[in-house]
Amino acid sequence: MSKETIKIPDIGSDSADVIEISVAVGDEVAAEDSLVVLESDKASMEVPCPKAGKITAILVKEGQSISEGDDLVEIEVAGEDDAAESEETKSKDTKSEDAEAEESAASDQKAESNQDESPPAAAEKAQEEGGSQTVSVPDIGTDDEVDVIEVCVSEGDEISEGDSLVVLESDKASMEIPSPYSGTVESVALKEGSKTKTGDQVLVMRVAGAAAPEPEKKPERKPEASAESSESSPPAKADKPEQSAQDKPTLGKQASKAPGGEVYAGPAVRKLAREFSIDLKAVSGSGPKGRVLKEDLQDYVKSLVENKAPAGATGGAGIPAVPEVDFAQFGEVVAEPASKLHKLTGANMHRSWLNVPHVTQWDDADITELEAFRKGLKAEAEQKGVKMTPMPFLLKACAAALKANPKFNASLADNGETIVYKQYVHIGIAVDTPAGLVVPVVRDVDKKSLWELAEETAELAAKAKDRKLKPQEMQGGCFTISSLGNIGGQGFTPIVNTPEVGILGVSKLTVKPVWNGQEFVPREMLPLSLSYDHRAINGADAGRFFSTLNEVLGDIRRLLL
Repeated sequence: MSKETIKIPDIGSDSADVIEISVAVGDEVAAEDSLVVLESDKASMEVPCPKAGKITAILVKEGQSISEGDDLVEIEVAGEDDAAESEETKSKDTKSEDAEAEESAASDQKAESNQDESPPAAAEKAQEEGGSQTVSVPDIGTDDEVDVIEVCVSEGDEISEGDSLVVLESDKASMEIPSPYSGTVESVALKEGSKTKTGDQVLVMRVAGAAAPEPEKKPERKPEASAESSESSPPAKADKPEQSAQDKPTLGKQASKAPGGEVYAGPAVRKLAREFSIDLKAVSGSGPKGRVLKEDLQDYVKSLVENKAPAGATGGAGIPAVPEVDFAQFGEVVAEPASKLHKLTGANMHRSWLNVPHVTQWDDADITELEAFRKGLKAEAEQKGVKMTPMPFLLKACAAALKANPKFNASLADNGETIVYKQYVHIGIAVDTPAGLVVPVVRDVDKKSLWELAEETAELAAKAKDRKLKPQEMQGGCFTISSLGNIGGQGFTPIVNTPEVGILGVSKLTVKPVWNGQEFVPREMLPLSLSYDHRAINGADAGRFFSTLNEVLGDIRRLLL
């Protein structure tokens, strides 16, 4: 065995912050296992382990700023295999360096360079010539397709070089694609939720050509013709021609206001804001030129929790804040910082509680026959490798009740002026994780079998606990189920997960005596709590929803009707 020091690889920027350490001393890791998660102004990314072995030391700390080549971890690996791999890597590096030297020499002999060989030069040439230019997805570090999670511009927008065009997300990182030119967007080829890969078209834009070109004009001279000419020849390029188009000038432009008045924020910040429905326009950015940072989101949430008006926010209920108390004066205490997920979940729940007039109705569902049927599936479930819990039955029953009572499968829009009725049935399931509460969404519940739902819910719950859920897997819900299972007591008041209008709370199954007309008989009764937004739903609607739900849970043959 031999010890090696793993260093930070090329991360595409001068520095990045360590936002999560994924391993601990003593952990056995395989090749490609994640070591740390880094975040720069452009992207968040996982750094994989290049070799299998045992972690003997961690050389960075959470929150630390690192750069390419910094020491990351020490790992104990098998000597022979690693030596062979190291020699092979050195050989490849040497060949790569030789190839690059040959390429550079060949490039120097050419009078005109190819656009693919010198993207910054090609971009400058296109900027000078003007006309319509097609912007494609640059090299994003993988040949696989990635998700388009945000389109930052639209047709007709005036944009500057370096402004964000789209935000992409792969399994390991999210990244913003900046504009290589200044000009006007003519058409956008990508849509939010679609997939793309290196080389695909992003958009077509009309590039503003340089006004009155002068062959002898030096690039460092400030343009005097017009504002359009100023955008075409930014002073930053003249002052620092050696900097790449992907380097700091891009970051500076990303920090300014985006087309349409949107604020700028990094991918990780946008991801958190989307997951917890925080309007970035309400958050005051403290980064360069107003860029919103993670700390700004945290301060915003803290202000909400303390009932203080955050900077940039408007309105407020005027509720006095709870005074700070020094609990240590009463005895020994242990203070631990709340996780980001806990704080953001708290802010979401607080917002929903203050904005939604909640009403909760309770009922007991007789699931005696359902439980007998579910337990009878145990052998078949083992053969399929799936555990059949009550959750798939609850999902199917709620889907039937939502289709029979469309007021619950709706959302309020336009400040309550419009009711949007959804023609799909996506149901969220609240999952308790060590990091906090998350709500993955099961899509098209009404179209899936019980076996499919059992498999999918188990997979989503596992991903939630491993913190591997994607943003799109927690969006688009029509209704939510919060099941406390065997720890649930007799009932609780679940808070509506706005913009949904209803949520079902499920408590602990109990055996109760039920009168059948002649005698009391033991029945398995499931306590249910239905909370709803009283602006969209009244008590009669909730009563009908409960009626349908109890009928289906009491006799699952009704799912066939």
